Amino acid sequence: MTIPAKPTPQLTPQPTAPSVLRDLFDAQYRSSRANSEVSLALRRDRLLRMKALIDGNGTALAQAVQADFGVRSLQLTEIADLFVLRTLLSHTLKALPKWIKPQKVSTPLYLQPAHAYLQRQPLGVVGVVSPWNYPVQLALGPVITALAAGNRVMLKPSELTPTTSALMADLMGQAFAPDELCVVQGDSAFAAEFSSLPFDHLFFTGSTAVGRIVATAAAANLTPTTLELGGKSPCVIDASCDLDAAATKIAHGKLLNAGQTCIAPDYVLLPRGREAAFGRAFAQAVATLFPTIAGNPDYAAIINERQHARLQALLAQAERQGARLQVVNTGGVAQAGSRQMPPVLVFDAPADAKLLKEEIFGPILPVLPYDTLDQAIDYINARPRPLALYWFGTDTTSRDKVLARTVSGGVTVNDTLMHIAHENLPFGGVGESGWGSYHGEAGFLRLSQQKPVLVQSKWARGDLFYPPYGKRFAQVMGLLKRFL
Repeated sequence: MTIPAKPTPQLTPQPTAPSVLRDLFDAQYRSSRANSEVSLALRRDRLLRMKALIDGNGTALAQAVQADFGVRSLQLTEIADLFVLRTLLSHTLKALPKWIKPQKVSTPLYLQPAHAYLQRQPLGVVGVVSPWNYPVQLALGPVITALAAGNRVMLKPSELTPTTSALMADLMGQAFAPDELCVVQGDSAFAAEFSSLPFDHLFFTGSTAVGRIVATAAAANLTPTTLELGGKSPCVIDASCDLDAAATKIAHGKLLNAGQTCIAPDYVLLPRGREAAFGRAFAQAVATLFPTIAGNPDYAAIINERQHARLQALLAQAERQGARLQVVNTGGVAQAGSRQMPPVLVFDAPADAKLLKEEIFGPILPVLPYDTLDQAIDYINARPRPLALYWFGTDTTSRDKVLARTVSGGVTVNDTLMHIAHENLPFGGVGESGWGSYHGEAGFLRLSQQKPVLVQSKWARGDLFYPPYGKRFAQVMGLLKRFL
């Protein structure tokens, strides 16, 4: 099926009425129960329809994201949203025939000659609540995985990117029947009602605070969840590190989408005495990546004025408490209301500063010195487990010490963000940064039921374990114990 490319339509979000929401869910629920066996051919067809939709409407989707942000280049959406989805689709389509096959498992001696396997089946109806920061990738990534696993899907995209959400609703409506995949729209109150539906699985990407609410709503129905949340992801700079190279990679990871990335570096830990050198290296890296900030289409705007004001308040509070701010402003002429916020390094922030406690989600980067590597590790471990951790250096002993003594959702060594791009690495959080993983086969299994099946043999002697228990039972148990 080919979905033709077209210019970005001027679509107005159409909120879904609560009664319609329930009707859509009921239709998907009935279809999932009536058609629990979903063939490889049908799964591939759904994925190919999604591929055609993305390939045929990539520019329109990027333009919609740009309209929602005010300033965000089409190229940023191409690499951070559309390219990621294309690689996910390519990997999934190639691997799917293997993934859906029953998986043989070994059978213990005391159950032989029976044999056993795991049958991978769809869960049924999967709900997806997606965020605004990468509004195409983080909506359609879980959807693609759920479709590959044979599920029906209801998607609730963010109301903070209304143009993108409306366009996705229109495109999905053209490519899929409502009982296969549908997009529903509404505000935060509607999202709460969506989360309270009795899904077979609920997939949420967003903040930890909202994740708690979603998990509570899902728990009322015993709905299993995958929560992809945030957290304060540290960059640990080792004494062996090339500071200039590290600063470039940290600047790229921090300033992609103006810091509005769940796995963006949230703070830097570096050996005491190297703060000034890092400040210079970071400023040079920013100047290379973004010769100007204001008016530069490659440097994204903060999504809305409320978020912009929140970031400014974090800086103001830290400065009042004695922190030193290094604003990396490389010039340019700001457009009125563009919300392009220059990067800011924060030194000497007090321990109780909000920007050291809350996820920043913007172009602000606290820099914290440490005296020993143990001190840096202790700092990380005294806080909720992060979604990502980044380590920079050449000393493998120090690297392995950090990796062994810290727990995080994922790690990239000598770079930032890149572990999320590896389709064979599960992506997900731990503790307050979330639970459950997706990407690749890990995501497929997360959204599948691995049904255990044991096939008994006609030669089975299970009767040896039947009552009445006596001498024969004791002999059999004694023999088996010798082999355990």
